[in-house]
Amino acid sequence: FAGCSVACKMSLSQLQVLCRQERIFCQQLGVTKKNFNYFEVEYLCNYKKIKGQEFYLVKWKGFSESENTWEPRKNLKCVKLLKIFWADMDQELRRHKKRRSLKKLDTNIASYLVQKAKQRQLLQDWEEQLNKMRIHKGRIFVQNDVDLDGPPKDFTYINNYKTGDGIVLTEVAVGCECTDCLRKPVNGCCAGASLNRFAYNDRGQVRLCAGQPIYECNSRCFCGPDCPNRVVQKGIQYDLCIFKTANGRGWGVRTMEHIRKNSFVMEYIGEIITTEEAEKRGRIYDRQGATYLFDLDYVEDVYTVDAAHYGNISHFVNHSVSSMYTKCLPNLQVYNVFINNLDERLPRIAFFSTRHIKAGEELTFDYKMQLDPVDAESTRMDSNFSVAGLPGSPKMRVRVECKCGVESCRKYLF
Repeated sequence: FAGCSVACKMSLSQLQVLCRQERIFCQQLGVTKKNFNYFEVEYLCNYKKIKGQEFYLVKWKGFSESENTWEPRKNLKCVKLLKIFWADMDQELRRHKKRRSLKKLDTNIASYLVQKAKQRQLLQDWEEQLNKMRIHKGRIFVQNDVDLDGPPKDFTYINNYKTGDGIVLTEVAVGCECTDCLRKPVNGCCAGASLNRFAYNDRGQVRLCAGQPIYECNSRCFCGPDCPNRVVQKGIQYDLCIFKTANGRGWGVRTMEHIRKNSFVMEYIGEIITTEEAEKRGRIYDRQGATYLFDLDYVEDVYTVDAAHYGNISHFVNHSVSSMYTKCLPNLQVYNVFINNLDERLPRIAFFSTRHIKAGEELTFDYKMQLDPVDAESTRMDSNFSVAGLPGSPKMRVRVECKCGVESCRKYLF
């Protein structure tokens, strides 16, 4: 039909390979006489040296492994892939206490290099998928220099709460009428209307004590998107990296940028479920040694956030326990935040930095953070870090060991 079109299910690189296989020139795809015989290297599989000349076994993009070919170094233009291959090979040679001047690789080492190349490809694809799913400014990176584990299974990246059966988030009905919420608030703005101080300074840093709720301006407010009372709702602003930890704690998250003290870092996002459902899931997670359930018990213990299968980057953040008796140092603190939904049973859980955090430093928080009992607001929120399950019968729950590694650690998450 005239004007009718459908999206192509093949990528540009796949179409380029197809053109070369079918011996077709295509100016739009960049397949010309000059580069007709150029093929893209997907990864390098093996190495050998014959009469002083280096050869590499090449997996070609768009072709099966049965069509891999040995190519001399001069034929390869993939400088980045060569550097990665040599870094992986050097690491394995050191691990096996082999000399770098080998003429041929052992079968085990060659097999590892192929597995590592395939894993890196899977992680790159996952990284691209995560960044396509995110709606926040901060980019997501993925890195695993520890083992051959690929992306976690059965996990979907989401940017906002996913509501379970029978749970409704009620849209806020009113907003403020301020033109300058920070300097000229009308009737106390959103925070003042709820008898709470303005949460942020002019640099977006939280200035409330941990435990006090934050009320941000909402979709019905007169102020614009640049209002200083809109911080959490703007989402993650920092570039963060999901990485595999080297001490058996699984995946973790580190920041790629310097983070100022009291800055918003991320929300704890997941599926909102009832406490009854959380108790069922909690028994399963306890046996697995996992901790993905957070009670939304700011005023009542009615709902729980489950980030096991639906969540954002907070799913991968590790714990670093602390209390008045220990010196573990988590660098994130939790706040209850209300924006477009003012139901106090359904706050949003936001993590703010407790101190300056350097680029490259791992982000951690305490599942059972102890807050100041003198603060009346804190006492209402003291159990917000409790992991859901059977809160009334702690002896029936499996104790999950803490692996933060600090000597003075209290040894268990809960």
